[in-house]
Amino acid sequence: MGHEIDLLPVGEGSKGGDAIALRFGNLRGARGEQTVMVVDGGYTDCGDALVEHIKDHYDTDRIDIVVSTHTDQDHICGLKRVLEKMQVGQLLMHLPWDHSATMERARTSTYWRGKLNDQARRMLEAAMELEALARERGIEVVEPFAGIGSKDGVFTVLGPSETYYEQLLTELVGPTVKSSAQLAYEAMVRKLLEAAKKLVPETWQDETLRDDGTTTAANNASVVSLLEVDGMKLLLTGDAGIPALTHVVDELEDRGFAAGDLGFVQVPHHGSRNNVGPTVLDRLLGPTANGITRGVACVSAPKKNPDNRHPAKKVTNAFLRRGYPVHATQGVALRHHHDAPERSGYGPAKALPFHQMVEDDGGA
Repeated sequence: MGHEIDLLPVGEGSKGGDAIALRFGNLRGARGEQTVMVVDGGYTDCGDALVEHIKDHYDTDRIDIVVSTHTDQDHICGLKRVLEKMQVGQLLMHLPWDHSATMERARTSTYWRGKLNDQARRMLEAAMELEALARERGIEVVEPFAGIGSKDGVFTVLGPSETYYEQLLTELVGPTVKSSAQLAYEAMVRKLLEAAKKLVPETWQDETLRDDGTTTAANNASVVSLLEVDGMKLLLTGDAGIPALTHVVDELEDRGFAAGDLGFVQVPHHGSRNNVGPTVLDRLLGPTANGITRGVACVSAPKKNPDNRHPAKKVTNAFLRRGYPVHATQGVALRHHHDAPERSGYGPAKALPFHQMVEDDGGA
């Protein structure tokens, strides 16, 4: 059984996102011997690119499973084009109103929707729009909680669990969630600080990445999934952060997983240093090992990275230390494959180097 995973470039300049097409099965055989999937769709134009990519390289207009990991615009917008232009068998997406009385009330009342904080409202409206389109086109909608997967068992959702998702929703709709104005102000301050931030030295032995990174509840609600093809394990992470990934590693270890078993891993949240730390990476990828290669990592990253955020140098160093050299899209498509037909115009990708100078977090 073969597989190929294609990470398409998303966004312009320093704006990125995720748009992934993949298939597995007998890739030299008939369409019926293959499963075709899309995991996230980037911005709207990325949805068009996914459609053309699948038609051109997978020779089909039918997608078996579409996965919406979460509702951020750089992940969900393009999925509308995919659902509109392709035959889709199943859509995996979370329905927040089924897990929160606040979200259900806001779904059925514009008045109460206006009472939601900005982040919760954006999540709700994006989910409502995609779900309505799927229902209109007769596409089955299934919520992607841990244990859901393809009938052949190759594709499995590892997280979030329904319980953890509901916990995150409670956090998201709570009164302490910051407004868009607050977030915009903090983003501006961060940008100014990033611009002034110096780089500091890092060696193979001295790692500056820490375990205290935090991300949003919406990011931690991302679907994290595993493909197991001919004994190879391939992990897709969306924008999941440290607590979400820790739940996933717990689940993997219960299945007998050992650190370093992955052949392929998607670097979470475009390589943000807020989404991974040494402890969870040691459990997932294995300890630092000079000169060893355990697998390959790929990151959906924008063309430009002026603030060293997507990807962060200390993050790509951390993956490389543990035997997973990182390849970045940065304006071009990446293809990871095994037992798949040759494809014109695609060749080996160059991994990012080990960086001797990395971002100084200033103790924050």
